[in-house]
Amino acid sequence: MTLRTYKGIAPKLAEGVYVDASSVLVGDIELAKDVSIWPLVAARGDVNFIKIGARSNIQDGSVLHLSRPSKGKPAGSPLIIGEDVTVGHKVMLHGCTLGNRILVGMGAIVMDDVMVEDDVIIGAGSLVPPGKTLQSGYLYVGSPAKAARPLNDHEKSFLTESALNYVQLKNEYLAEG
Repeated sequence: MTLRTYKGIAPKLAEGVYVDASSVLVGDIELAKDVSIWPLVAARGDVNFIKIGARSNIQDGSVLHLSRPSKGKPAGSPLIIGEDVTVGHKVMLHGCTLGNRILVGMGAIVMDDVMVEDDVIIGAGSLVPPGKTLQSGYLYVGSPAKAARPLNDHEKSFLTESALNYVQLKNEYLAEG
């Protein structure tokens, strides 16, 4: 794996974390227990910080970044990802906050200052524009993303199941050495 220090700050990895050797993590990044980072992920915690909660997974080719502090926004926009979050292949997350038990579909883009509440599915290819709040319990699709319908019980339970499937898979990868 490629972990790079930036301005004296190195990524912090908790117990049981898997980071694929082809991924690059730079700077102020904190990965909680059982997080998995899959091939070709680029995560830059250089002008702000990235924090990823337990059992979350970031799939192949995703890009994680943030916005620097500025006069108009003194804290900038860090990237905060909650627990049991599945981030699909080739997703772009930029300076947003994701709650717990979320699925971000393949190729989705979630922009600065977006707040995604718990128990949400963002459909593949969706664009969530800056500053939008996605309310808990819905499927969001489109460009710009809009609530399509409430999640059913099966979909809600799948959010945790998906995260746990990736914990199992990363454990198999770690066992391979």
